[in-house]
Amino acid sequence: MKYINAKTLLPDALLRELQSYMQGGYLYVPTDQSQQKRWGEVSGYRQELQQRNRRIIEEFRNGTSMEELAEKYFLSVHTIRKIIYQK
Repeated sequence: MKYINAKTLLPDALLRELQSYMQGGYLYVPTDQSQQKRWGEVSGYRQELQQRNRRIIEEFRNGTSMEELAEKYFLSVHTIRKIIYQK
């Protein structure tokens, strides 16, 4: 998280109003919940995992065992099972 000087960002009237509540401290402004992205959406990692999971399911359907998939993808057999039988 990067700190920004409020004087460079906010209009003077808003800055004065804010100063009436607090001065010289740090203020966290949370993200608007309607605009917040889910985990992995910004970096693209969520999509990468979905593609990997589709490959795992396809390989299992083509006869690769869960143990082989676990070794190939560096996952536990339990995790492979969860991926294959997910809803």
